[in-house]
Amino acid sequence: MHASTVRSLLVRGMLTGLIAGLLAFTVAYVVGEPPVNGAIAVEEAQAAQEAHPAPDAHTGHGGTASAAAEEEEEAVSRPVQSTFGLATGVLVYGVALGGIAALAFSFALGRIGRFSPRATAALTAAAAFTTVYLVPFLKYPATPPAVGNPDTIGKRTTLFFLMILLSVLLGLAAVIAGRRLAPRLGNWNATLVAAAGFLVVTGVAFALLPANDDAVKAGFPAALLWEFRLASLAVQAVLWAAFGVVFGVLAQKVLADRTSTADAPAPVGAPIPG
Repeated sequence: MHASTVRSLLVRGMLTGLIAGLLAFTVAYVVGEPPVNGAIAVEEAQAAQEAHPAPDAHTGHGGTASAAAEEEEEAVSRPVQSTFGLATGVLVYGVALGGIAALAFSFALGRIGRFSPRATAALTAAAAFTTVYLVPFLKYPATPPAVGNPDTIGKRTTLFFLMILLSVLLGLAAVIAGRRLAPRLGNWNATLVAAAGFLVVTGVAFALLPANDDAVKAGFPAALLWEFRLASLAVQAVLWAAFGVVFGVLAQKVLADRTSTADAPAPVGAPIPG
């Protein structure tokens, strides 16, 4: 693929990521913010209970924690976090992943089968959603802010990104294996074998990697936790579905325009290349 074509696809991928990010932000704000607010309310209630325990039976006063507890002012207010801050994070995330996915599309086009640009874009988005988010999510599900133990956030973050890296590598290995098995087994059977191998190896990784036993404090409402996790899953699903659809249309147009330009007859009197 020509460098100018890849550059055009990259720009359109980033633009598509911005559009997908706007849709994902809408879902995150409408569906995701209520459980986040609920989680913060639960955390504040627990903190208030710990800071102001029941009066001592002998002295009539609370414990030393109540004297030391003080309200800390937030550097950024909650309304700003849930609007401008959320929008900034989701849009930057969408643009960055849109550019990376466009480069992956440029590499995959014509190498994973005789698919049209739209179909390749849909497959690229589905593969990215599965390997970058869904598989790591199944092992290390998302938790609301202010819920997990702050002392383990470094460990949890490391494990999550390790799972992303492992999932992406296993996905690439499955694609390569499927392509190599296709001449002997056929495209359909090779795809099934590669997918089965991906699932088996991923299951082994799930069993070997440590769990996040301290990700959520005891007593946190289970319904609120799952509401947040489903909202997180919905945000990612909307982001990648929108990318697959919109980028497929843009990529189809770019490649069709380049093909029609290359196949156009040379003007009369124009020099013939070569």
